[in-house]
Amino acid sequence: MKFLITGGAGYIGSITAKLLKEKGHELVVFDNLSQGHKENVSVKLVEGDLRNKGDLELLKSEKFDGVIHFAALALAGESMEKPYEYFENNIFGGLNLLDFMREIDIKNIVFSSTCAIYGTPSKLPVSEDEEKKPESVYGESKLSFEKILKWYDEIYKIKHINLRYFNAAGASLDSTLGEDHDPETHIIPRAIKAALGKGSFELYGNDYDTPDGTTVRDYIHVEDLANAHILAIDKLMKDKTSDNFNLGTGKGYSNLEVLEMVKKISGINFDIKTGPRRPGDPPRIFADNRKAEKELGFKPQYSDLETIVKTAWQWHKKEQQEA
Repeated sequence: MKFLITGGAGYIGSITAKLLKEKGHELVVFDNLSQGHKENVSVKLVEGDLRNKGDLELLKSEKFDGVIHFAALALAGESMEKPYEYFENNIFGGLNLLDFMREIDIKNIVFSSTCAIYGTPSKLPVSEDEEKKPESVYGESKLSFEKILKWYDEIYKIKHINLRYFNAAGASLDSTLGEDHDPETHIIPRAIKAALGKGSFELYGNDYDTPDGTTVRDYIHVEDLANAHILAIDKLMKDKTSDNFNLGTGKGYSNLEVLEMVKKISGINFDIKTGPRRPGDPPRIFADNRKAEKELGFKPQYSDLETIVKTAWQWHKKEQQEA
């Protein structure tokens, strides 16, 4: 099979491309390199921006069996400061991609969506049927594109699977690829950087209605997440049916539990400062992943907190040593 991977130079996209390549698939990565890194790509790379429809002409000579669509701006807090950029990139760019797919007759797309479409859930764990009430422009942009995909299925028969991630974390098991954002907002790489002496760590609130006062999140190892995309594209190619799946582990860890694990793995007792809450942070959220297990065969293998933190620590430490 031959797949187009948009945003394939980024964190999750590059690891998914790596696993697909190892399974013998032919791949083309399309990325504007605003968030991704050229050195992460070991397959054909076409540099371009989905917001520029002309850039997609660079792909016209290719024949793809399907698309895995990662390319997006993905910081909830930033999206509230830059709504135009988020709507333009995540919706308009996606529309250009769908129109390109229509033009050259690609009928399958796996979409990198998010649990942010649910906002603060009314019940836990969160199932795919939970009410959709995003609390950020980021979440709204992803939900909007899910709705657009539904219409493109109805009108053009382009089938889709929406994968609603909870919290991607960790690094590739062989320590070759990891999380490298600028700015970095995720707790595990921020804590690891503090342990490595790259600045202090600030905890966003410790007065939530949770056992230790800090927010509780469902973390999924990036290799488990990448494998879920392979299961999803296989199912889509076989069944030709659109669907939605939550990708998590069904349990959560508090911020303090995460920080203690980073200290344990690193052996470094770094300082933790407590700041105010971030707007829109629900106290607890974790996935009901029974549908993904039953229908995709999705069973996380590496998503215990120790493995997540250990792989992230090994990658960040290696990167610092090689810098």
